[in-house]
Amino acid sequence: MFGVRAVLKNAAVARVAVSRAAPSALIARRCYSDHPEETYEQFTDRYVKFFENVDDQFELQRGLNNCFAYDLSALRAARRIDDFATGVRVFEALKTKVDKKSQYEDYLQALKPVKDELGIQTKEELGL
Repeated sequence: MFGVRAVLKNAAVARVAVSRAAPSALIARRCYSDHPEETYEQFTDRYVKFFENVDDQFELQRGLNNCFAYDLSALRAARRIDDFATGVRVFEALKTKVDKKSQYEDYLQALKPVKDELGIQTKEELGL
């Protein structure tokens, strides 16, 4: 989590500056999870705490599956805003998250319909 706390702190400072600069303006809130009132900082802290308290393989895999579900959402968002490069990077991130190459291959197989639908290729498929 190198630099995550610094980025979060800077985002919080920027948000406070914006809210002070335009107190009467409506400031949009982003939903970072299934918890509509959860801030990005709360979302991040929730997952940091979750993984700090993992004590068996089932819980670890459950937490990772939840994280991978966010990757799928990120993949769809990247294509929706026509950011092909970020879509490719989502697969790179998936590859680094898994322990074994076979796990990555399983994810690629499971996500093949989505990859085909969105027209996204992996770095390997692009020959990079």
